[in-house]
Amino acid sequence: MKIYQVVASLAVVAMLGGCTTPKKECSGVCKLGGELLKPAAPIVLPNEWNSPDGMTVGKDGNIYLSINNVGDQSYPAKIGIIDANDKVSVFSDLPPHPETGKVSPLGIVFGSDGNLYVADNQTFVTDKPGLSRLLRINIKNGKAAGVDVVATGLQMANGVTAFGGFIAVNDTSIDTTYPLTSGTYRFSIEELAKGPVQVKGLGDPHLIATLKTMNKKHQVGANGAAYSKSGELFVCNFGDAEIWKAAFNKDGSVESWKLFSKGEGLDSVDGLQIDQYGKLWTADFLGNAIACICPKSGAVKVVAKNEPGDGKGGAMDAPSECIRRGNKVYVANIDLTYGSNTSDEIHTISVFVLP
Repeated sequence: MKIYQVVASLAVVAMLGGCTTPKKECSGVCKLGGELLKPAAPIVLPNEWNSPDGMTVGKDGNIYLSINNVGDQSYPAKIGIIDANDKVSVFSDLPPHPETGKVSPLGIVFGSDGNLYVADNQTFVTDKPGLSRLLRINIKNGKAAGVDVVATGLQMANGVTAFGGFIAVNDTSIDTTYPLTSGTYRFSIEELAKGPVQVKGLGDPHLIATLKTMNKKHQVGANGAAYSKSGELFVCNFGDAEIWKAAFNKDGSVESWKLFSKGEGLDSVDGLQIDQYGKLWTADFLGNAIACICPKSGAVKVVAKNEPGDGKGGAMDAPSECIRRGNKVYVANIDLTYGSNTSDEIHTISVFVLP
């Protein structure tokens, strides 16, 4: 399978109409005016639920949430639920890695088989390479019924998304030689059902696209990932504050891999979600902000932003993911120590009500 590799050069940006050319505003993007939204009352999490990250909305309307716990690894990581009344509860425990004794969930998504797929990013718990995994929580009658390891060999498993019979997972750091190389693996659910798939990095047939991250200060690559309803794949390049877009041929091969959006007030792009109207939502970890992005033009609307702090009063505190449910946007404040942020003792999901 052909792999698309890119380097963010001035020539590429100019060719694609990147940040050098003003973009036409998306009609009704997010249906918001010029003022930043103020937070509503946050969802306050207990100490054993520190470092929340990946989110997905289930068919039952609940938000399923990765509780990574990198801020305090004395508590085991779990998958939680935020119900319709914004109450939290535990959905499933996760199996620790046999070599590290820890599990480190980030991205999370439901597949077309009804099961829940979770990225296990082992770089948060060990320096040993190649231990990250993709997990599958088997669902029966709406309940967790065991967890299987379905893919191994990833370096830094991160964002996960699904379309049709496929699961795609980002590997944020495949090759650390500057400029850092990252990319997106794609697996068929049928293949994953047969047992763990071992990936091998660059050259692996499951690797459908790669990215280069040029920002020397933040060598963090492919992060959030989201499929549109029509099957286009969007991938965040964290360090360069870029979102890339892949289109596919009928046989599933990559037709195009292009820069879709860059910067426009964002310092980074972490998690990525697409709402019921097709709008993209991303969290800016470094800028302490969230943004809505037009799926046609790539125009960026910063929806909420605040100064770095500890998250009191519902403010964002190193946000890594945001997701829309109805007229509310929920923001997972992973609050890990990175960049200018230092982890603290307040653990929250920020909530913003859309007008």
